[in-house]
Amino acid sequence: MAQTEINWDQQIPLPKLSPFHAKIAVALVALLCFINSYDGDFVFDDSEAIVNNKDLIPSTPLNNIWRNDFWGSKLSSNNSHKSYRPLTVLTFRLNYLMAGGLHPVGFHVLNIGLHSLISALMIDMFSVLIGGLAYDGNGNRLNHAPKASLLAGLLFAAHPVHTESVAGIVGRADLLCALFFQLSFLTYCKAFRGDRESEEKFSIHWIAVSLLLCAAAMLCKEQGITVLGVNAAFDVLLICNVNVYELSQRLFLRRKADDVSERVRTGLLIRLALLAMGGASLLYARWRIMGTGPPTFTEVDNPASFAENVFLRIVNYNYYYSLNAWVLLCPWWLCFDWSMGCVPLIKSAFDWRTAWLLLLWCFLIGLISQALCSQDSQRRRTLTLGLVLLVVPFLPACNIFFRVGFVIAERVLYLSSAGYCLLLAYALGHCCGRWSRHKGLLRASLLALLCVYVARCALRSHQWRSEQSLFTSALSVCPLNAKVHYNVGKNLADRGNTSAAIRYYREAVRLHPTYVHAMNNLGNILKERNELVEAEELLAKAVLIQPDFAAAWMNLGIVQNSLKKYKEAEQSYWNAIQFRKKYPDCYYNLGRLYADLNRHLDALNAWRNATVLKPDHSLAWNNMVILLDNTGNLAQAEAIGREALKLLPNDHTIMFSLANVLGKLQKYKESEGFFLQALRINPNAASCHGNLAVLYHRWGKLELAKKHYELSLKLDPEAPGTKDNYNMLRRKLDQLYRTTPP
Repeated sequence: MAQTEINWDQQIPLPKLSPFHAKIAVALVALLCFINSYDGDFVFDDSEAIVNNKDLIPSTPLNNIWRNDFWGSKLSSNNSHKSYRPLTVLTFRLNYLMAGGLHPVGFHVLNIGLHSLISALMIDMFSVLIGGLAYDGNGNRLNHAPKASLLAGLLFAAHPVHTESVAGIVGRADLLCALFFQLSFLTYCKAFRGDRESEEKFSIHWIAVSLLLCAAAMLCKEQGITVLGVNAAFDVLLICNVNVYELSQRLFLRRKADDVSERVRTGLLIRLALLAMGGASLLYARWRIMGTGPPTFTEVDNPASFAENVFLRIVNYNYYYSLNAWVLLCPWWLCFDWSMGCVPLIKSAFDWRTAWLLLLWCFLIGLISQALCSQDSQRRRTLTLGLVLLVVPFLPACNIFFRVGFVIAERVLYLSSAGYCLLLAYALGHCCGRWSRHKGLLRASLLALLCVYVARCALRSHQWRSEQSLFTSALSVCPLNAKVHYNVGKNLADRGNTSAAIRYYREAVRLHPTYVHAMNNLGNILKERNELVEAEELLAKAVLIQPDFAAAWMNLGIVQNSLKKYKEAEQSYWNAIQFRKKYPDCYYNLGRLYADLNRHLDALNAWRNATVLKPDHSLAWNNMVILLDNTGNLAQAEAIGREALKLLPNDHTIMFSLANVLGKLQKYKESEGFFLQALRINPNAASCHGNLAVLYHRWGKLELAKKHYELSLKLDPEAPGTKDNYNMLRRKLDQLYRTTPP
């Protein structure tokens, strides 16, 4: 199973470094490529997987990460994506604990460090896959391809397709999966230490450890199980030195059993059986954990998988493969999302884009023929193992075994890119061997390629620093992607630029006329701009397209309420509650509707429901106090206000409302305390100063009343009633001054 040092490795115009120095060099290049993303924000999917994921909060039971999916939803839920990655979520939780909250720097630094470590470990993987498995007398693994493995490691460290996995914090799943993938492979290699004379002698212990590391990789991301395929191919091709092409010919030509058994030995069969049983056990456990079956995706997530014509479905899948290959080959056009029109479906066999998939398969067939039929055994092994490392980790994303929820995802190429880098290093090494007279030019070309990679990584990781730059960068790559326009619009709206947001939302709806989320957000903005008629049309269309869209039903109810279509608004609110049972904001808005209709008891019940579902719903609590105050139920208003402050002790709006109630009950001292406490929290509240002045006015503390009237008018000169009360107080004070003897 050992190989001698390969000849073409010496022709690569790179220095021959010791294993330690090679790893340091590769790690530093990886660090250089992505270091400028260390202080980036939480972007794109980070908001769901990290910012809004309650499993990261220390108060959440740790056991929850083993019951919930990657996004914090219960695995048993029909809405769960079934992505079970508890070890990845655990590292997020550790980041949260160490930083004392959601501070993105620590998350980004760990991602960059993991990529540097993985890149360094790739040296060991590449040295085995290219140069073979050999040990010295002390049991240390030898590297028979030091320059080729260094070149492949540098290409991997600096490949721009890794930016999403490194600069996007959610990419932690791919990084951890890759790390355990490597450790599983390298541990499998330890089963064949140098003191074992043949492949028939191996350590079951190390194979068991390799299977455990494979399980750990799966607990980081589902793709981790593919390491078993790589281990099996490594065993067959490198450990047992099986010529697959020759073996298949023997089987098909029905040669004697002895001829076949020469190639397939008992030890190999035992190891493959162990790998197969381990893989089957892991898949069974994963299926049991998944609970309700595979996740459900929509047509916009992966339109090709919904094509009715099987031939066109296969054609589109292969076109997707060609695009993935192009992203590896020329990683300039990178995008955070490739769905919703970014890649239009091929609907005819005569579409010019079919040329790309034909080109892909011509290249692959040529490569496979070289990998299987070459007379050079070293070439056969290297090319075959490179293809295995390229293809096998990609299999879970290829739509063959199950439907996936994306068209193209750069993050799923993280492991497959290692196979690409191995093949590229092999090709460049052979070019250097053939054109050895032009070493200077070849050295300059390699340096230029690496510099381009590093520059592209730096630019792309800078774009991943904020949602604004990330979403805007996608406009030139996928101008037909409705989701890109939607995200640009949402980011603009969040930053207060609603006029620009409207343009992008309208474009998203134009590109994808059934894009209900874009309609909902656009309707919300138009509602705030008082363009109620168009807002109602958009929201009504959204719920017509997706009848269970609870948020759109609620927003439609708000618009209808503003248009005084009270009956329709009430029905819209109840529709929202029907589709989302626990919807406190909808109950709050329903209460406002009932209050407008003077249905006070219904309003109180709706607001009470909102506070039951969300105990810290400040607006619902405050509205209950105000309504009870306005209807003369002062004792009940006081009780509700005190109950609310037990849950929200620092809510100045509830303090203000309760202080008004206490003032009317002539509990002046207590009322004063709540007013002053509210002002300590929000000292610039003109209404609070004004009402405190009224309290002092009633209480007879006229100088204090005068002081707070003046503060209120200074903050808000147009405060209703305050100026009249102030003038009344001044007349009273003047009268007192005149009647008071000197």
